[in-house]
Amino acid sequence: MMGRFTHDFDRRGFLRAAAAGTVAIGAASVAGALPAAAQTLAPDAGPHGAALSIPKDAIGIQLYSVRDKVYDLGFRAVFEELSRMGYKEVEFAGYTQNPSILGRQITLQEIRTLLDDNGLRAIGSHIGIGAFRSNLQQELDKAQILGMPNIGTPDAPSGTQTVAAYQAAAEEFNRWGEAASARGLKLYQHNHWAEWAFAQDRPEVRLYDVFLNNTDPAHVYLEMDVYWAFVGQFRYPGFDPAAYVRAHPYRYTLFHMKDGKTDPNAADGYDMTEFGAGDMRYQRFIHAIGPFGNHHGIWEQDTAPGTQPDPPGSLGAAQRSYTALADLLS
Repeated sequence: MMGRFTHDFDRRGFLRAAAAGTVAIGAASVAGALPAAAQTLAPDAGPHGAALSIPKDAIGIQLYSVRDKVYDLGFRAVFEELSRMGYKEVEFAGYTQNPSILGRQITLQEIRTLLDDNGLRAIGSHIGIGAFRSNLQQELDKAQILGMPNIGTPDAPSGTQTVAAYQAAAEEFNRWGEAASARGLKLYQHNHWAEWAFAQDRPEVRLYDVFLNNTDPAHVYLEMDVYWAFVGQFRYPGFDPAAYVRAHPYRYTLFHMKDGKTDPNAADGYDMTEFGAGDMRYQRFIHAIGPFGNHHGIWEQDTAPGTQPDPPGSLGAAQRSYTALADLLS
């Protein structure tokens, strides 16, 4: 289905490329030692009724999860279903649908009208990093038409896993972030597992720390994909995903709430699944990140279009995952 739904990026292509890279294993950050906040584990759960920084009344969805339905049925039908389920926010993964639905491609203004008509808000969008290099202002224009406050990329900061490459990438993100801030937008980077690896040239330095420490917190923000962060923890131990958020609560504007089942035979340590069907420690995570900040919780499941039976397929996964996520945040 993925080839039929036009995207500005190829997520699986990124993962294949990252997997092909050789990484060395060490035990410290770019500063010379892993930050204490990244080592400290928080309690499994906070007290009953403790304040959460992920609002339960604004659960979002990354449209990549239902990309097959967006293409086949169009934005109108999908938005109507998502609104009925209870979703309030959407994160885009492309702005196209099957042109036969309207006899032409849908326009951004038409998408904005459909969002408004269904009580949905565009919270962000995943854009290929190449588009930021070549068409940054046009991408910011699109974000403003859709009324979204954030715009980001799911690509790694650099395809080269060295300290110098990640420092250079941080400077590039700083420039893009300043341009986004000038337009009233927040630029963000979304992690997969490879960003948590150690640098090839300095095996004591974690690449994620290089990027975090060299980007300007006033202009560059982060979307933590919790699933991939836990995969990173499995592959490259020595950090706690929640501790990063606790130490930088206002930089993490968005979360991908994606679940997985523990699988000791899997290279990643987990198999991706519907939210609530896995055993990732989300109860601990939502309390361990602390009460500060306003983190938008976005459900995503890369494998949702393969959910059986189909129909409802990915929309069925979306409904069940919404229910489980809403229950977690209640």
